[in-house]
Amino acid sequence: MTVRKEMHDKELQAQYGQFRFVINMNKKKWGLKLMHRLFRLPKGQKVKGVINETHHVSSNHTKGHNIRTIALRPEGTANETLPAMIYFHGGGYMTGIPEMANVFYEDILKRRKVAIFSPDYRLSQKDPFPAGFNDCYDDLLWVRDNAKALNINPNKIIIAGHSAGGGMTAAITLKVRDTGVIKPAFQMPIYPMIDHRMTTASSKMQGSTMWDANINARAWGLYLRNIKGDVPAYASPALNEDYTDFPPTISFVGDLEPFYDENVAYIEALKKASVPVKFKIFKGGYHGFEVGSPKAQISIEANNFQLDAFEEFYDKYVQ
Repeated sequence: MTVRKEMHDKELQAQYGQFRFVINMNKKKWGLKLMHRLFRLPKGQKVKGVINETHHVSSNHTKGHNIRTIALRPEGTANETLPAMIYFHGGGYMTGIPEMANVFYEDILKRRKVAIFSPDYRLSQKDPFPAGFNDCYDDLLWVRDNAKALNINPNKIIIAGHSAGGGMTAAITLKVRDTGVIKPAFQMPIYPMIDHRMTTASSKMQGSTMWDANINARAWGLYLRNIKGDVPAYASPALNEDYTDFPPTISFVGDLEPFYDENVAYIEALKKASVPVKFKIFKGGYHGFEVGSPKAQISIEANNFQLDAFEEFYDKYVQ
């Protein structure tokens, strides 16, 4: 499938060219390294109006490795026990940092009282699967095990993330379902990157902006390059076939992005397993459109959808 500029929502078309440039730059090794450096510029940037902390979590899998983790909570709640959200940032598993999602954190903290923890997990340019996955799982266990010191309720944990962070959300949710280490209140895998096979029609999209088939194949290749034999479902969560006991789920996706088909299939599998779901498709939306073009009406609607759904599920499954 070839996606053309005019197929996108009218307000999103203005930035089509610049985001196609980003895709083309990320195809090159030097471009990916440059993008990674740019993404790391906001490292240490604080979210205004909330309590900001940084923790260094010891890895259970790699001796001597510490996972930088940012922690946020509403002002005035330092001594209050809150639900927790474990959030995984996007970036195709190959780039990015927690601070990329500062706007999302700020929006979430305006809606409900929650303590957010986001790990700066290892990335596939240097450390392919399972390094980043292990970091995210270790971070979740650290939050659970230190619940009293962190003033959070270990029985009220939300797992969330966008794009590759959404894929990590789906993977970690699968892992905790299998191990029983926690029972998440709900999960928010937003337009998640979950299927390395790239066999669907949408996964073959060319001409889509922000993310297309070429950069998707490159990202999966980096992430899975050390795997010998069958790819595990913890690396590519769409391989999972059993959705029994999955938590309630919030997600949305644009219909002009490579992850569209795999996201719809994931949601349908959850529904078939009688998992409560809030899901919406945004026609004319490219990958991450609400971040790339935040002032467009479609982006405002998408952001409101995820925040309203968060409020609804918080009130229903957390309080």
